[in-house]
Amino acid sequence: MEEKNETFTYTYSAKEQEEIRKIRDKYAPPAREETSMEKLRRLDRSATRGATVVSLILGILSALIMGVGMSCTMVWGDRLFLPGIIVGLLGIAGVVAAYPVYAHMVKRKRAKLAPEILRLSDELMK
Repeated sequence: MEEKNETFTYTYSAKEQEEIRKIRDKYAPPAREETSMEKLRRLDRSATRGATVVSLILGILSALIMGVGMSCTMVWGDRLFLPGIIVGLLGIAGVVAAYPVYAHMVKRKRAKLAPEILRLSDELMK
């Protein structure tokens, strides 16, 4: 009988292995627990994130409404002048209200997160 020597050849590719690792890491459960400093940073960021989104949406929509009012007064001024003024003023009021809405939401969220943030910061400072 003849003996067959079967060999396996493997070509190592560092780029390919790195890509495989990155894809695998997306689907694998977290390997480590979040540290106190990471949690403190995450909580601090979360205090403003929602308020930023809401105030941006309010400001952008209000600016668009103000533009509609301006268009009504400038283009169709003969019949939509007064409604255009009213719509424009509503848009201006929305733009002006965007920052107070932001400040109120941040204040409320920070009050809610304060005990946990203070506990974590005390823990980290010791």
